[in-house]
Formats: sequence, C-alpha cells, structure tokens
Amino acid sequence: MYRVEGVHAERFGPTPQELVMTLLGAYVWPRDDQREVWAGGLVALLSELGFREGAARVSLTRLARRDLIARRKQGRLVHYTLTDRARVVLAEGDSRIFTLGGNGQPGERWTLLWHAIPDTHRRAREALVRRLRFLGFGPIQDGTWLAVRDALTQVGDLLDELEVREHAGLMHCSPADAGDARRLIARAWNLDALAETYAAFVARFDGASADDDATAFRLRTRLVHTFRQFPFRDPELPENLIAAPVKRAEAVTLFHELYSALAPAAQRHFDEVTTP
Repeated sequence: MYRVEGVHAERFGPTPQELVMTLLGAYVWPRDDQREVWAGGLVALLSELGFREGAARVSLTRLARRDLIARRKQGRLVHYTLTDRARVVLAEGDSRIFTLGGNGQPGERWTLLWHAIPDTHRRAREALVRRLRFLGFGPIQDGTWLAVRDALTQVGDLLDELEVREHAGLMHCSPADAGDARRLIARAWNLDALAETYAAFVARFDGASADDDATAFRLRTRLVHTFRQFPFRDPELPENLIAAPVKRAEAVTLFHELYSALAPAAQRHFDEVTTP
C-alpha cells in the first residue's frame, strides 16, 4: 500500500512551478482546457504535496508572468486558466510522455546542432538546452548536440521561437559505421544511469495502490511527475544499434496502467479541492 502520511507530505523533487504544470496537465488538460481553477485550491493541493503557502502563491504569480496561466479575479476569489502557450507546452509534453518506448526505430538521418549563444541571451540558451533534452538530444561537447533521428524542422522552429538562429547551426549527419555510432552514443548519453533510473521507477511504484481519493491524488501526481523525467533522459535510440533499457517496457506499462487506474479517485480529489 502506498501512503503519504499527514497533510503536509514530504516534498518529492519538483519545484512548485513545475508541479502546478503537472497538476494542470494531469487534471485539466486535455479533459477541460477552458476550465477556471480556483487559486486557493491549487495552493491547498501544493500544501498537500509539501510546499508552503507562500511558495505556492509565488509560483502561481511567476507562471502567470511567463504566460503559462492567466489570472482572473471574481469578487474575493482568484481563478487561473491555461493560456495558448501552456496548451502548446502540454501538448508537446504529452506527445513525448505518452509515446515513450515506441519511437526506437532506425533513423537514416541524424541531426547535429551547434551553438555559441552569448550571455546576453542566457535565458534563451537555458531554454534551448531544456527543450533539446526533451526532444531526445544529447550533448557531444559544449554547445554541440546530437539526435539520432531527423529533428531538423523541430529544432529550426525552436531556434526561431527563441530568436537565436543566428547563433546556431543545424545539419543532417550519419555515422560512418556502427562502431562510430556507438562511440557517439556513449559520449552523448549515460545509458547505465538511465537503466538504473527505470529500475528505480519500477521498484518504487510496482504494487502501489491507494485506499482513498486524497492518497490516489498524491500517488498519481508523483507517478506522472516522476515519469516525466524519462523524455529528458531517454533518447529512444535505434534498437538495431543499442538495446533498449532492460526495465523500460515494464516501467512504461506500469505507468500507463497505474495512471489510468488512479484517475477517477485522483480527479475527484482535485475537483473537490479546487472548487470554492
């Protein structure tokens, strides 16, 4: 039995801003992406997950400044809705999270990116690195990133979005032989650590269950937020070159089964707490 003792449960890793986006992605998007969510309810849920009220409210303000949620005040109550930008971010996230484990097909064309983004564009550089990892890129050396698939259009659009195309270059490439490919892969990704992370996920969540709505909510939220790390770490390499991590298939199956099984109870708790 999986349990989280007490109302103020121990934090499990994410920042409050990250956790708000996880909550909106799991309980609002795409079920009802026009829904207004009461701010006080979000603060209460973050408190259940281990964050103080002040940190929770600051996170909502910062997400609004980043144009990921929109604030509306009605009388004494404040509500938030998803913005168009948030919908794009969540849709992109779903496209990786819910297809993970099914994209390891051989790629004839790989993608190489190199950049020299100056400190005057530091935030754009940091955003680029986060998004490259999410798209399955790994670093070859400082400023040089590799994906073992054709991602030229995606990354080109990303460079334009961040307004740093003039500081970067993109090209298709392919290794001369399988030995070269494996050496590049070993340089770009720590596959042993990835395998250990999948094994730890299975060990943590296998056999987990919940006997009430609040526990189901906390378990499901931890499940999805923990699983979200894998698109950033797993490049889903072609299996004709590198075998898939031993526990990946088990982790993927476990995630989908538990995520669905906990959904009704977890959603009830989310709806109850976020309805003033």
